[in-house]
Amino acid sequence: MIEFLPNRRRQALVAVLSIGAVLVVGAVVQREGTARGLQSSAGQAREQLRLHQDTLNALIERYRVLPSVLVLDPQVRAALAAPAADTAVSAALNRKLALINGAADTSTLTLLDRGGHAIAASNWQSPDSNVGVDYRFRPYFQQAVAEGSGSFYALGVTTAQPGYFLSQAVLANGGEAIGVVVVKLDLSTLEMAWKALPDVVFLSDAYGVIFLAGRDRWRYRDLRPLSPAEQAAIAATRQYGDLPLEALPITPVGRADAAVPRVRHHATGELLWVSQPVTGPGWTLHLMRPTAPIEAAARIVALAVMAALTVLILAVYALRQRRRMAQLRERSQVELQRLVAQHAEQMRSAQDGLVQAARRADYGESPSLQHLPQGVSVIDAELRLVAWNRRYIELFRFPPELIQVGRPIEEVLRYNASRGLLGADEQTIERRLEYLRAGRPHLHEREDPTGTVLEIRGNPLPDGGFVTSYADITAYRQTARELRSLADSLERRIEARTRDLDAARRDAERANRYKTRFVAAAVHDLLQPLNAARMFISSLRSRIGDPALQALADNVEGALRSQDEILDSLLDISRLESGTLEVKRRHLPLAPLLGDLAREIGVLATDKGLHFRYRSSTVVADTDEALLRRILQNFLTNALRYTARGRVLLGVRRLDDELRIEVWDQGPGIPAEQHAEIFEEFRRLDSGGDLRSRGAGLGLAIVDRIARLLGHRIGLRSWPGRGSVFSVTLPRGAARAAAKQAAPAAMPSSGSLAGHVLWCVEDDPASGEALAGLLGNWGCVTQVLRSAAEACAAATPESAPDLLLLDVRLGEDHGPDLLPALIAAWGRSPPVVLLTGERDPALRQHAREQGWGYLLKPVSPAALRALITQQLLRGRGE
Repeated sequence: MIEFLPNRRRQALVAVLSIGAVLVVGAVVQREGTARGLQSSAGQAREQLRLHQDTLNALIERYRVLPSVLVLDPQVRAALAAPAADTAVSAALNRKLALINGAADTSTLTLLDRGGHAIAASNWQSPDSNVGVDYRFRPYFQQAVAEGSGSFYALGVTTAQPGYFLSQAVLANGGEAIGVVVVKLDLSTLEMAWKALPDVVFLSDAYGVIFLAGRDRWRYRDLRPLSPAEQAAIAATRQYGDLPLEALPITPVGRADAAVPRVRHHATGELLWVSQPVTGPGWTLHLMRPTAPIEAAARIVALAVMAALTVLILAVYALRQRRRMAQLRERSQVELQRLVAQHAEQMRSAQDGLVQAARRADYGESPSLQHLPQGVSVIDAELRLVAWNRRYIELFRFPPELIQVGRPIEEVLRYNASRGLLGADEQTIERRLEYLRAGRPHLHEREDPTGTVLEIRGNPLPDGGFVTSYADITAYRQTARELRSLADSLERRIEARTRDLDAARRDAERANRYKTRFVAAAVHDLLQPLNAARMFISSLRSRIGDPALQALADNVEGALRSQDEILDSLLDISRLESGTLEVKRRHLPLAPLLGDLAREIGVLATDKGLHFRYRSSTVVADTDEALLRRILQNFLTNALRYTARGRVLLGVRRLDDELRIEVWDQGPGIPAEQHAEIFEEFRRLDSGGDLRSRGAGLGLAIVDRIARLLGHRIGLRSWPGRGSVFSVTLPRGAARAAAKQAAPAAMPSSGSLAGHVLWCVEDDPASGEALAGLLGNWGCVTQVLRSAAEACAAATPESAPDLLLLDVRLGEDHGPDLLPALIAAWGRSPPVVLLTGERDPALRQHAREQGWGYLLKPVSPAALRALITQQLLRGRGE
């Protein structure tokens, strides 16, 4: 029936039926897979329950013999047989029970008289001692008196601690019970083991009350409603004290007679439920396991089957389409062959028509040839002209006396050759005559001096002779030449435009390199006075004691620090735009990096009165440590800057093969329309936070560019009036390939610099003076030299310093190039610390290879002191 439908409707119907079949098969496979998975999981659960039951039985059997041994003890029997309690005997018995309890590692040991009163216990010294308490209402006492032994699980009367009680009657010589020995076992070790399991394992009593569970909230819950008689029995034995027994919040799923029962828990979801009775006490051991993984596995199998079936259907469809295309191709080939044959037949018909017209032509200018658009000439077997049309005379502009019946065609050819229409050499004329004599068809084109292009086609006549047609194809050839000229012109224009674009690209690259060099030089020159100012401030703070002046110095230093951040940001943007920022990816453990940031930010948050929290993590990331630090420092700095009060949180989330580091704050929040805008240069929020500590609006622009350079994703979520979350998502690294982090070196002692001789080669006078003042405060003897020439002139073997502070840019000179001359003059090589305002990775690597110190301007006094001390210690071999 489908075959009678139109093609498009038939294809749509087949597609719908195929999709429906795939969905039905997928549903069946998922249902069967879930059922089989549940049955397999239930079998595994029953095996696990058997192991749990063996463990429970082994624990109980370990202590079951203890009451039987104690009832044989003469001291126990004597105490029970005595008509009245003896204080000394009771004390000795208490100590003995305490000693046995400690050795056996039980919860408590209690000795009851025939009336159920405790006359001795291992906990006799504790405030909640069992001694003197009446236990005759307990089932384990009643069972021991009636049957010789008993057991019962309940909360302790005095301790309220749960346990399993094993009891054994102490019999007199006549066989009557004179007392009971009770051992209380602590089964909490089982619960601790169950808590570590992914499944929910629990134990219920004969009433269906859960008393041991691997989940705390499941304990003391009913699996079924309790009858009034059961409630009264539990209350009479005080089995669970005053604890309220509530129903476990589960509802059945599926049919009640299903092979594998399932329930739905309000918090855990759908669970598979397997139960197994415990031999002896009337308990039942249960295991509940989430069905979500089973259903997910079945869903994956169903999807795989659906995908395979889809591939099979598509393969069948593709084969059908290929066969159909082959049939269409074969049909098209047949149609093409038919068209070619038809066209050839038409061409033969036209040619035969031309020949027939030539055969029917009269002598001279034949009327039968006048309708043809080509010029036509007919010669006989003797190569004499016998017929022609008017178009033939018009094309060659023959004189009337030349074109005559019986004129040899050779004379006509020589006439054309004399006018330059055929070629002046004899060989050309002979070649044309040879074609005519041999009767061979020919086709060629010829252009005369006037620019006219003729297509010449010759064909022999059946009874001898030759017919030649001349078609004017000048317009066609002119169009072809114009097209070739246009193509050549386009190629030349494309080449010229390519050269212009290449030149513009080179100009842009030169301008970018010039801009980068200019920014680096400008930042270096700006950092010189800022460096001097910070060192002056550091020297000034050590000499003033007035709190007001100290606060003023702090404000000045804060302003200078803000300027440092702006200049650093400008330099970073320049390096990012120029592509000179080097990326060093590695497998990085995040704990050391985030720990350092947390300590730094924690101090600042405390100063500002904010509560800072850090969730530590042991994961490893694939990233660049320095660039990731820059991103997170910006997030944390902004969080402190814009949060007036509240909390700031730093943490890591695991997302399959990725990690997301998040910084949460309780600042003013960011409106949704400004989310993209704040990542532009010189953009910042105008509300909330500390107005004095705001930057220039470059931080997030740098973060966005660094993240794109690293291939990381920057995220932003915000709730105006409540806070924001900035995050960076990056790939996970391999823990085995992570480099081990070196332990931080111990800080040098505070007085280790006194008396040391230091040279400072610095071309900026203010920076040199500030550095000399700062080093003088530390007890150093400092000599400041303003240029490379001055340093070389002052260098002698007697003046060799303990350490050299060397500026990298000394006017036209390069600082490191000065070292060979100084070392030769001193006769030894002192430790070196390079001071520079240029963030050059190659220079930093060179300093590391040479063992030099390396500090960026503006220099932090604490960092400078630590590095100088470290270099001096290394120079002495310590």
